[in-house]
Amino acid sequence: MQKISFVIPVYNEEENIPILFAEIRAVAERLDCRYEVIFVNDCSSDRSLAVIRALGAAYPTVRCVSFPENRGQSAALGAGFRAASGDVIITMDADLQNDPADIPELLTHFGPYDMVNGWRRERRDTLGKRLSSRIGNFIRNHMTNETIHDTGCSLKVMRANMLKNIKMYRGLHRFLPTLMRLEGAKVIEVPVHHRHRQFGVSKYTNLRRGIEGFQDLLAVRWLIKRHVRIEGEIS
Repeated sequence: MQKISFVIPVYNEEENIPILFAEIRAVAERLDCRYEVIFVNDCSSDRSLAVIRALGAAYPTVRCVSFPENRGQSAALGAGFRAASGDVIITMDADLQNDPADIPELLTHFGPYDMVNGWRRERRDTLGKRLSSRIGNFIRNHMTNETIHDTGCSLKVMRANMLKNIKMYRGLHRFLPTLMRLEGAKVIEVPVHHRHRQFGVSKYTNLRRGIEGFQDLLAVRWLIKRHVRIEGEIS
């Protein structure tokens, strides 16, 4: 592990960004590794972009990617992955519900495993969100032969050279453990903390997520069935 790239999609999180960066910085500077923090602004309508640029002016570890129109979380993650220069990529939400203090524990599993997926065992969300997530994960695992309890947890540690082989279509960020396995990755799930949202509002509804998620699930199931691993020697 030579360098860590933190990739953080942002949409209207102006109050949360400075707090999150301070928490990431405190954790990252205790690690014996270079790092960068890439905020991907998904055309926020608040002051998120100005806050990110101010951090970038003050800290050389901060980088910014900004979209001219709203393109969604998968596109934001994909842009962050392309911009990342680290050999390890860590993703997090910008809403402060993921806890950067969990990162050192996740990194203890990296090496033997190519992807460490966070598991919000005790979620600090509404009952509706918790129930819809359980139903969604059950259906997803059944149709993709997966065992991940919480594929929707944004706190993930991934090997960059495998991750960058994945084409990020809209909605496929929810299937990163499965897509990483298709690249040959060894995946483990580790319990992490989950915090209440302090500022801002959730950007998703259960109905919208359910409809889009099922359509994406059919696409991923097709990818699994049609996947071909190309191996062999070139002479």
